[in-house]
Amino acid sequence: MTAETDVQVVPYAIGMTDRFRGITVREGVLLSGPVGWGEFCPFPEYDDTVAARWLATAVEACTVGWPAPLRQDIPVNCIVPAVSPERAVELVLASGCATAKVKVAERPDSLAEDVARIEAVRSALGPGGAIRVDANTRWDADQAVRALRQLVRAAGELEYAEQPCRTVEELAEVRRRVDVRIAADESIRQAADPTRVPLGEAADVAVIKCTPLGGVRRALEVAESTGLPCVVSSALETSVGLAAQVALAAALPELPFACGLGTVSLFREDVVAPGESLRPQKGFIRVPGAALVPDAAALASVQMSDPVRRAWWRARLERAVDGLPQPSAAPIGWRRT
Repeated sequence: MTAETDVQVVPYAIGMTDRFRGITVREGVLLSGPVGWGEFCPFPEYDDTVAARWLATAVEACTVGWPAPLRQDIPVNCIVPAVSPERAVELVLASGCATAKVKVAERPDSLAEDVARIEAVRSALGPGGAIRVDANTRWDADQAVRALRQLVRAAGELEYAEQPCRTVEELAEVRRRVDVRIAADESIRQAADPTRVPLGEAADVAVIKCTPLGGVRRALEVAESTGLPCVVSSALETSVGLAAQVALAAALPELPFACGLGTVSLFREDVVAPGESLRPQKGFIRVPGAALVPDAAALASVQMSDPVRRAWWRARLERAVDGLPQPSAAPIGWRRT
């Protein structure tokens, strides 16, 4: 299967090694175009307007490709979902990474479990490793302050806390009250205009995800507008979609932190040949020398078999095509397939 074949739309369903973001199966669609392959995988709860931005990223990959890279190796963190301390140790040791991103605040009463998970991660990383936590907006400001103080004690030191609260105002309050860097994620990518988010008093780090922002070039504009050091993070794509995030990390003028791009390790399978999968090796991802192409054998294993789900994704793709700023940019045939 090559990028030069006829336009293809391939819905996939891949099991996860651990529950992550509340899901155990990741679904999406792979799309071919004139210059390569892209991936369309907005989460089911996102509306059609948001989904159109995810499609714009796939269109960029399929039709124009990405800017030239400034570096060939991207440092990455390992991902520790809301799992037991024992499983957290397994994930850290297997990753080869010196930085771990730990999910916290899975439930309102999970702080004791979060502390135990952080302690286990610190034990696995050793004193020189970096730990960052991600609460995905689950706390209010007071809850965030109380939780972060306990998590800092458990970790010894936190590199940063990602999106502990929902609003920019709450982030600013937490930042004033704790001695921990604050990273903004949802505050950027969910904004009506991500280039105009007032982060000056609210954040020390910007988490940039090109997939929901509309592509690598758009994400570079957003990154510059923040005026902050940036971390590129995955939107839980297969290697085909993750290649866009890697291209963004490779194109940023500076990359002071490890990136959150080790998420293919959360998948039981991938859509490319094993030697091309963007799984971290010793804490780094090598920037691909060419666009990634799905492997026929791998695709056969993960193609979505449920006809209801296949129809759901095709209908969603059609609506997203209608929502593109320039629908004609989508390769002819996506709508018909």
